Amino acid sequence: MSKSDLSVPVVLVFSGHDPSGGAGVQADIEAIISQGVHPATVITALTVQDTVDVKRFVPTDPSLVIEQARAVLEDMPVQCIKIGMIGSVALVEVIHSILKDYPDIPVVLDPVLIAGGGGALANEDVAKAMINLLLPLTTILTPNAYESRALVKVAHVPANDLDARGQVLLEMGPEYVLLKGGDEQSTEVENWLYTRHQPPRKFTYERLPGEFHGSGCTLASAIAGLIAQATDADYVNAIHEAQEYTSHALFHAAQIGRGQWIPHRLFWADSEDEGEESNATLRIH
Repeated sequence: MSKSDLSVPVVLVFSGHDPSGGAGVQADIEAIISQGVHPATVITALTVQDTVDVKRFVPTDPSLVIEQARAVLEDMPVQCIKIGMIGSVALVEVIHSILKDYPDIPVVLDPVLIAGGGGALANEDVAKAMINLLLPLTTILTPNAYESRALVKVAHVPANDLDARGQVLLEMGPEYVLLKGGDEQSTEVENWLYTRHQPPRKFTYERLPGEFHGSGCTLASAIAGLIAQATDADYVNAIHEAQEYTSHALFHAAQIGRGQWIPHRLFWADSEDEGEESNATLRIH
């Protein structure tokens, strides 16, 4: 087989840089590579953070973001776009313009509004811009409990219970909404998948002890990677498989710093070969 016969799918990532390597663009790169896909990354912000919390961040100049993205899109076979931290309304507008120009590429949006340690990574104006400009162009939306509540609150829509939030977010435009429950206080972690014309689907995990840095980035990027390599665009299966991958990455996490544990995202092939058992087994309903 010649080099010209090889085709490697690409995920284009919009993400902030986390110097601790736990979240942000490094998490995206590791999760996407683990799915056998090439990550092409556009840096949307530089952050000052560690495994405890985010100290501050500086959004990237919008002109540089759009130049980075268009350079990749005009050169590589991008099969999926993953959006993480954005950081400013101007950047939301820039990303919106790119998505409008490439309507056939599926989009996974992880609406990063707050860091794992509690520090804000976006304000209400950014959330409003996401709702108006990005959600209508999103294939899969992956908010945690805090983010889902914040989005419906910003939209001034009453949605007190989980099912109402799922339905309201669907009405904002995404084809699929995966409501994550890792930041809830329940005994088990429950993730709920909402899509049109089908009842919601529940994914249940045993709750692991401790807190994790970059779990949301890991899951959204794994979904994007699986979509990029698929030939049949089976989004539900990609969402399922990405949750399995993420649960194992969390099970093998390490507390490298003083705060949250960092998922071990590159273990996947080795643990499968060794037949390791995990107490993070996924149950689907």
